[in-house]
Amino acid sequence: MNVSRPAARNRPLPRNRWIVPTALILLTLIPLAAGGVRLGELAGGAEITPKNQRFFDSPLPVVAHVLSVTVYSLVGAFQFVPSLRRGRRSWHRAAGRILIPAGALTALTGLWMALFYALPPSDGIILLILRLVFGTGMLASIALGVFALRRRDFTRHGAWMTRAYAIGVAAGTQALILIIPELVTGPPDVTTRAVLMGAAWVINLAVAEYVIHRRSKVTAPAAHTRDRTPAPSTGA
Repeated sequence: MNVSRPAARNRPLPRNRWIVPTALILLTLIPLAAGGVRLGELAGGAEITPKNQRFFDSPLPVVAHVLSVTVYSLVGAFQFVPSLRRGRRSWHRAAGRILIPAGALTALTGLWMALFYALPPSDGIILLILRLVFGTGMLASIALGVFALRRRDFTRHGAWMTRAYAIGVAAGTQALILIIPELVTGPPDVTTRAVLMGAAWVINLAVAEYVIHRRSKVTAPAAHTRDRTPAPSTGA
């Protein structure tokens, strides 16, 4: 007698599955809009000031960074939709082929700009170190995610890519954190700015670890159940 398994396709999809990607896209709107303004300045030949002179002196890194982080942020948000990540493998693979190089380019151009652009007066050495640390961490997370994928360790692959995405979209969290003191007391000093921006990276990584932990609690019982499910017989 054949034993049939319930088809996963017949399970109703949760109505709130678009909440997370929508929230992530909204989070990135401020830095993406700022990046669009920067590209517009470069394309339109805006007035050169001390704040933007480094971009006019070497425009390629910032153009590549803005374009790559835009793709990475928007496409990556949909990787948090379980029905797309698990139910449509072809979409997940196609998105991954876009996200891995886009994420790597985002991290590399960010590191290049931190190292070789003139340091703005509002940043300081502490923020420079933080950018180097978290930029390297993002690049390392992507590399570890790729290695895990090659070993077909999909759990670790998802965990490392989640960490990389959390670092990559931290500019949105930084914008939200910085806007409060700027509205109340004006632009923060160099040290306060570095602390607040560093806190945004830490917050994003903390949320990523929560997501990874919660995901592992959901997938572990399912995998245990599959291991104990008898294989379907081949005949009566």
